[in-house]
Amino acid sequence: MSRRNAPGIVRAEGRWAIAQRVMLFAVLGLFCVYYLIPLVVMVSTSLKSLEEIRQGTLLALPQSIRFDAWAKAWGSACVGVRCNGLEPYVWNSVLMTVPAVAISTLLGAVNGYALTKWRFRGADIIFAMMLFGAFIPFQVVLLPMARTLGQLGLAGTVPGLILVHTVYGLAFTTLFFRNFFIGVSDGIVQAARIDGAGFFGIFFRIVLPMSLPAIVVTVIWQFTQVWNDFLFGVAFTIGDSNPVTVALNNVVNTSTGVKEYNVDMAAAIITALPTLLVYVVAGAYFVRGLSAGAVKG
Repeated sequence: MSRRNAPGIVRAEGRWAIAQRVMLFAVLGLFCVYYLIPLVVMVSTSLKSLEEIRQGTLLALPQSIRFDAWAKAWGSACVGVRCNGLEPYVWNSVLMTVPAVAISTLLGAVNGYALTKWRFRGADIIFAMMLFGAFIPFQVVLLPMARTLGQLGLAGTVPGLILVHTVYGLAFTTLFFRNFFIGVSDGIVQAARIDGAGFFGIFFRIVLPMSLPAIVVTVIWQFTQVWNDFLFGVAFTIGDSNPVTVALNNVVNTSTGVKEYNVDMAAAIITALPTLLVYVVAGAYFVRGLSAGAVKG
């Protein structure tokens, strides 16, 4: 190949690389638009009046922004036979989700630490049995769990739902932390034991501060599972103890003569906002945490 033609080939390859990147971003942009259209429709509909919804089209932007539907969904949307909105049920979900996530994350961290750094006879069998719990469908445990909650006096209460989600989430939290702790050097733990540190001293002072990526992954996973749960909420709570997902179902399915689509959309967005905010705030750490434990164990 002559040196005279070399610059032309380089320029052609550069143009082709630019074209490939443009096509890639165009395809990704189309996918983004495709997945964002439902969200845009929900937000747009929630900001319209009922008259504008009936007269306009689905994708039309609101002519005048109104927050009446949001106020009604939050404070005066009909739930069952009462009209007190989603507010008390949002706080029910907060009171349920925060303790369930915190307890299951802490217990999962202790389990993962014990199964990897304090090896004992039967550790692999115990882990396999716990991992088996991750594959048990929700429907299978409904009757045994309902009987257990009844015997404990926790049936139909928020604390009962906290216990359910803590127990059911232990399999996943243990798996996440075990995979992460396998990559932590055993020499650090052995050195601390030689210095006289005990089980919990090593855990809280050395191992747990090193496991921030695993903590973030576990918290996001558990928060999403617990907050978005509907089956356990509708099965194990009644009336004022319902979580927000059950209340949302009641709002959407309550018939008051005129279907208020703007209120339904506003209620759905209010219900989904906490999980969306968690992913926005900690999404980058979530990816790092998954990568940190992806090739271990």
